[in-house]
Amino acid sequence: MIIVGAGPAGIFTALTLADSGIEPVLLLEQGKDLGQRKRGNPEDILCGWGGAGAYSDGKLVLSAEVGGFLGELVEREPLNQLLRKADEIYMAHGAPEHVFGGTSPKLVDLGERARLAGLELIPTRLRHIGTENCRIVLGRLQESLAGRVEIRTDGQVQALLVEKGHIHGVKLADGKTITSRFVVAAPGRSGASWMKKEADSLELKTHANPVDIGVRVELPAAVLKELTDTVYECKLIHYSDTFEDKVRTFCMNPYGEVVTEKHEGIVTVNGHSYAKKRTENTNFAILVSSTFTEPFDDPIAYGRYIARLANLLSGGVIIQRLGDLLAGRRSTRIRIDRCLTRPTLPDASPGDLSYVFTYRHLFSIIEMLEALERFTPGVYSHHTLLYGVEVKFYSNRIETSSELETSVINLFVVGDGAGITRGLVQASASGILAGGAIAQRLT
Repeated sequence: MIIVGAGPAGIFTALTLADSGIEPVLLLEQGKDLGQRKRGNPEDILCGWGGAGAYSDGKLVLSAEVGGFLGELVEREPLNQLLRKADEIYMAHGAPEHVFGGTSPKLVDLGERARLAGLELIPTRLRHIGTENCRIVLGRLQESLAGRVEIRTDGQVQALLVEKGHIHGVKLADGKTITSRFVVAAPGRSGASWMKKEADSLELKTHANPVDIGVRVELPAAVLKELTDTVYECKLIHYSDTFEDKVRTFCMNPYGEVVTEKHEGIVTVNGHSYAKKRTENTNFAILVSSTFTEPFDDPIAYGRYIARLANLLSGGVIIQRLGDLLAGRRSTRIRIDRCLTRPTLPDASPGDLSYVFTYRHLFSIIEMLEALERFTPGVYSHHTLLYGVEVKFYSNRIETSSELETSVINLFVVGDGAGITRGLVQASASGILAGGAIAQRLT
């Protein structure tokens, strides 16, 4: 039994198999062990034991509607049971008890105000681990697997081996092969391009997911305090008036920091927040979803093109005051220094985002900011900071059964790298689902 990838999906697959008494199980991870990963090394941010979640702020969104597409494969109540199981495992390994959101008169009032502003508030329940605590939780999960699952880091898989429509094992980067009756591919975000290559090679049927491109917004925490105190991460959807594109907020970080990510030579922007450490600002992403049709079927390549253009103009990440963008001028270091919002990413280069985004994307972002201003005044301030670009490289979604088995017999795919999920809890739940299906067959 082989699992490829030690992110949340792979870890929870391994836990499920180990708890079912299945052995031997081999968990292969191309990156470093948890203790060897360094935040200062860009290659360690997304890759290694724990996956991209090791350096996230650990938002556990307890919702069937948010964080993936499992709701299209699994009935509502079984899916809720999977999500509850994943949540229980996280809590048993150190996740906090407090849950934000849920149902309350305050949340109902916020939903009504959002509709009046042309926004849809997605109610969610959320447990926040915090950036400084994620590695602690992941370390405890690793300890739970000790002695029950063989774990190999720095074990890059080159290819999946298939014979007569059945999975047969894997070929490692050093040329060695390992045979196996079952394989679960859980490559995560850092392995998305590898998963696409393998899917094409094995002629697995896939569907292109939308690509989300946008900016990270940073403003004084007081502007969104009412929202973040109630729901912590406010998920809002807007359909732009001009183009009717879907625009949404994503990854809201109260009192958090803006950070960069580097993957395969591309620098993008992201954000996180700690459980205890606080800044004066809140940051969140505004993302515009774009779906392409024939003849173009590679949204990941389009997202990379936009990110590379921003890197070309700035050497990394661009920062711009909203007031400068609306005035049609670039931000300069002097203008940023005069800004009332103090940036938490000081290395970002002042510039002009209008040289990066298409008119359609930029106008949709501005219309979203206008709608947010109607909902919570202070967002559409000249001193609001915009960082670009933020791109979510969602993998092409591989077609599977309701148990996440592909058309290759005994080959399962789970998590973000297979385009099945987009967040920690649903990625973990996908691992439980696949692991449970395999265990049932074997027992």
